[in-house]
Amino acid sequence: MESIDWEEANAACEALTEEQDVFVREIISHIAEKWTLWTMSVLAEAGGPMRFSRLMEAVEGISQKSLTKTLRQLERSGFVTREVFAEVPPRVEYRITSLGEGLLTQLHPVWQWTVTNIAQFENARQCYTGDTRENPWTRPNEPISRHD
Repeated sequence: MESIDWEEANAACEALTEEQDVFVREIISHIAEKWTLWTMSVLAEAGGPMRFSRLMEAVEGISQKSLTKTLRQLERSGFVTREVFAEVPPRVEYRITSLGEGLLTQLHPVWQWTVTNIAQFENARQCYTGDTRENPWTRPNEPISRHD
């Protein structure tokens, strides 16, 4: 397993100005939001521009408001482009940028790692929740032995 060079990582962060540090944290927060990566992956897989309505269909469960917010943040950060066509009614198309594709390339191994380790995640959740609770997000009333 490859280890992290924490000295190098910390030095890179310490070299940032205060404004850059805030900006980096903002971008990471946007990347970590619920719909961001799914929306980006749909655009990347499409291999070309997509209209808003097609994105709504492809990102199942997302609301119009959430998709609009997600796309605005992605455009602002440079991960997608938005092109408006002067038609009646107006047509808008979104496309992933090379910056967005680069991010997905970096995060794809995380997705694969998660899929590879799904049984361990299921086991951890089972050990945490037990068999009897309907809500897995509540803490058990009595200690449950944890398995690795």
